[in-house]
Amino acid sequence: MQRSDQRESERSTSDILSGLNLGEDDSSPTSQSSEKKPGRLGRLFSARAFLLALVLSIGGLVVGGAIPLVGFIGRFVGIAAAGFLLGLVGSKRRYVEIGLAGAIAAGLAFVLSTLASVFAPFAVQLLADYGLAIAGVGALSGGLAGLVGHYFGRDLRDGLTRDV
Repeated sequence: MQRSDQRESERSTSDILSGLNLGEDDSSPTSQSSEKKPGRLGRLFSARAFLLALVLSIGGLVVGGAIPLVGFIGRFVGIAAAGFLLGLVGSKRRYVEIGLAGAIAAGLAFVLSTLASVFAPFAVQLLADYGLAIAGVGALSGGLAGLVGHYFGRDLRDGLTRDV
C-alpha cells in the first residue's frame, strides 16, 4: 500500500491539473501502471475528425448545390471534395468519419429539399409515406461520395509523399 501512496505523491501538479491523458507518451510510473490503452472504438472513430468532416461535408454540399444547372449533382461533388480534402491533408485513414458525415449531410439535405421543393401539405404526406426511403437514398449517396473522395485524396497524398 505504501508504494501506491508514493506513486500518488510523485505525480506532478501538471498531471493532476490536466486530468486527461490524450495518448501522449509519459514516462512516469503512474501513467504506466494506470494508463488505459485505447480500445478498438478509440482507434476506429474520432469525434473531432467526425465533426470536422461533418462541417466540411455540409459546406461542400451547400457550395456544390449553389452552382447553377448542376446543383443536384454539385451537392455530391461538394461532399466528395470535402472527403478528398481531408484525405489529402490528413495523415490517418478516416473512412468511418467521412462516410458517416457524408451520409448525415446528404440524408438531411434530401429530406429538407423535399420539404422545400414540394407544396407543404403534400410534402408532409410524402415524407410520412416515403421519408425513410428518401433519407436512405440520400445517406447512401452522400456516404459513397465522401468515401470515394477520401480514397482519392489519400491516394494522391500517398503518391506525393512516396520516394521516387
